[in-house]
Amino acid sequence: MNEKVITTDEDLIYWCENCNIPIIKKQGEDLTCPCCESSIKYLTTDIRPVFPEERLLIEILLNKPLEFLEKSVWASNNRYYVNGEVFSITSKHYKKYTPEEIISQLKKFAFLNKSEFFNKYIDKFIVANRNRANYLYTEACEFIKETSKDYPLENIILSFSGGKDSTVSADLAVRALSEPSLVHIFGDTTLEFPMTMEYVKRFREENRKAIFKVAKNKEQDFYKVCEDIGPPARMLRWCCSMFKTGPITRVLNNLYKDKQVLTFYGIRKCESVSRSKYNRVENSADAVKINKQTVASPIFYWKDIDIWLYILGEKIDFNDAYRLGYDRVGCWCCPNNNERAQFLSSIYMPEKSKKWQEFLISFAKKIGKPDPEIYVSSGKWKARQGGNGLESAEDVKIKFANCTAEDHAKIYQLNKSIDEWFYELFLPFGRYAPELGRKLVKERVIVDIKTNIPIISIQPFVQEGYEYSVKIKTMNVEKYDDLQRMIAYQIKKYNACRKCLKCESLCKFGAITIKYDEYHINPNKCKRCKMCVTPKYLVGGCLMDRYLKTKN
Repeated sequence: MNEKVITTDEDLIYWCENCNIPIIKKQGEDLTCPCCESSIKYLTTDIRPVFPEERLLIEILLNKPLEFLEKSVWASNNRYYVNGEVFSITSKHYKKYTPEEIISQLKKFAFLNKSEFFNKYIDKFIVANRNRANYLYTEACEFIKETSKDYPLENIILSFSGGKDSTVSADLAVRALSEPSLVHIFGDTTLEFPMTMEYVKRFREENRKAIFKVAKNKEQDFYKVCEDIGPPARMLRWCCSMFKTGPITRVLNNLYKDKQVLTFYGIRKCESVSRSKYNRVENSADAVKINKQTVASPIFYWKDIDIWLYILGEKIDFNDAYRLGYDRVGCWCCPNNNERAQFLSSIYMPEKSKKWQEFLISFAKKIGKPDPEIYVSSGKWKARQGGNGLESAEDVKIKFANCTAEDHAKIYQLNKSIDEWFYELFLPFGRYAPELGRKLVKERVIVDIKTNIPIISIQPFVQEGYEYSVKIKTMNVEKYDDLQRMIAYQIKKYNACRKCLKCESLCKFGAITIKYDEYHINPNKCKRCKMCVTPKYLVGGCLMDRYLKTKN
């Protein structure tokens, strides 16, 4: 499908001093305001509205409560525009008052913080940019219809996070396809903003025809996992697999089995460097986190201001966290959150924020940081890499010895006794042949799926210094080392599995399930594609290798 690029860096934000509103224009277009025909001047590349709740907070930080009540206030990151004049809010402003002092001031002026002037400017903004809104809507609807034409409606899914982007993407899909009963999947990470959960509740009440599924990992406790393998960091976001994509995969497997589905996401190119590398439609195993789906984004080329133009222009309900000043509403304690988000959480979620802060300091002490408070307050915990200082880091270290009595045989150390499900880890290599193993030594044999020739022998082993161990011999293959390397990945999974659910998400055939601390592979579903033992798709053979690997 040929992608139609609807917006580029040429789409810029201009300011009408007469109307006091932003105007979206392309470079080279007539630089006059559509409402009053006054000349407009360049302002910035993107911008968002500042709602009265956030505006009051900014005024308090500046020690000017209600100073901007009657003015048009917009923002881009830490830059605020008041009637087109810019100033910055920096970290020093966040440290000027304690959260308690700010909360007291917010309560004091709340009853005077009216929306009258805000609404007036928003109404003008919508009228002035109506042509832009119409163009965006028409193009997005055409994209949705074209992308979904080969899928039955029951195989079309709307990924619903409770954020503004997924809200718009879902609304566009329902309108474009004239189908209010599409499947919506909400991934409840257990780390959602309270405002997100309130919004999801409202959405379900207002969209009763929608098929709304909640994906939630009820088997894991976030803080207990953090205690075991450390808190998520920017490069170590195990939480995404464990609490989001993994549970969503389970819902998809339950609903669709082996069927391929089309999921409309609220991903936008301008959100981050990583997302700028995506395509508007993705279905490759390299790019898609859940391999049974093709993902597409109707709003891929939209800016922040476009999202708000659509939401406010169509009067769509949205997450109240945005009114407070949050610019993203994923997990409230995400290591990717900026300083403003952390500051806002200390005000609007003081108990949660305090608990998280105390945990981080405790963790810093646990791994031997000499200055734990500074380590946390400076944000260095977000840059943490690997499992240094953690006892659990031992679980990803493959310990083995070459067997001196047999060629191509290794004795692997395990950290627990062999359970029956241990043998299932070898099913990606072939078929279990119970008739071939030597029962006296409890040997299990795996045969090649095509030739029925034995290729792996698995035998419990007793050796001094190895409390639990297993001897694994490879045979009748051309590349013994390659096979042993993949076998080592499975040993690592057995020792280190934390039920992160990455393997479940990776398997497009639904052959892998992880329940009750056991890793199961269904021999009838497994197609021996070996994706689950290939570094290209699973670095180190197990996601825990990345999170717990240590440096000397």
